[in-house]
Amino acid sequence: MAAKINSHSPPESKTELAKKLGVSRASLYYTPKLPQKDLQLKTAIERVMAEHKAYGHRRIATELGVNKKRVSRVMKLFGLKAKRHRRHPKKPEDMGQKELKIPNLLKDHVISSPGEVLASDFTYLPYQGRFVYLATFEDLFTREIVGWSVSLRHTADFIVEALEMALSNCPHPKFIHSDQGSEYRSKKYREFLQNQRIAISMSAKSSPWQNGHQESFYSEFKLELGHPEAYPELGELIEAIAQQIHYYNYRRIHSALKCPPAVFNQKNRLQAVTNYKLIHNLTTASPVRMTV
Repeated sequence: MAAKINSHSPPESKTELAKKLGVSRASLYYTPKLPQKDLQLKTAIERVMAEHKAYGHRRIATELGVNKKRVSRVMKLFGLKAKRHRRHPKKPEDMGQKELKIPNLLKDHVISSPGEVLASDFTYLPYQGRFVYLATFEDLFTREIVGWSVSLRHTADFIVEALEMALSNCPHPKFIHSDQGSEYRSKKYREFLQNQRIAISMSAKSSPWQNGHQESFYSEFKLELGHPEAYPELGELIEAIAQQIHYYNYRRIHSALKCPPAVFNQKNRLQAVTNYKLIHNLTTASPVRMTV
């Protein structure tokens, strides 16, 4: 027969309850710290994700200076997910063209300095029943976008315009790599590079992975830019593109560099100056005289 509960009996004291449970009295007041820390990290992660929409757990961890496994665990715990990369479709106008016999110079080349090798590609953004085209040139050492151009027509002219900006930032690249799009196959583009004494490098036909740096850039660029229709005027869209490229160069952590490309470039320049001064001091130092 079940014992009757006396509703009028006083509640057990914390000391009696702790004794009955076989634990210390202090443990009854203990609030686990880890869930609170997880909540604080969740808030920090959400703040980073609001500013950097395409960041995954690795870049979020780098931004916060936190272990990436912990960030991954907390994101899974609270259902936080970064936006997925969107694949941009192949350019239909390039289908069926005969392959040019231009070598892929990237295959066996080790890039060792800024401005040594550039890569280029272009993409298109649907806007008010038409397309807006964006061409970019990327420094494959620093990963900076050093030249870009926007146009309503995908011609060799707008590629060359972006190239001219790139060459103002990187005057003497050894070669420039691209896919075999009609704009890069054009006589105007190839003659421009030949006149500048810059070698031409191209991916094999239908091999987008051979221009992977630019493919990766556009994949995340479109996610972070948002849908082009969100900008009522064409000028606003172009301004947003300019701001997004500036964000990519100066604020967005590059997963391979662990910092924004422009920051990496600055660090590399400072290191080069330091190395030069060190070598100069060693070569110009007076020889040590030994006395007998």
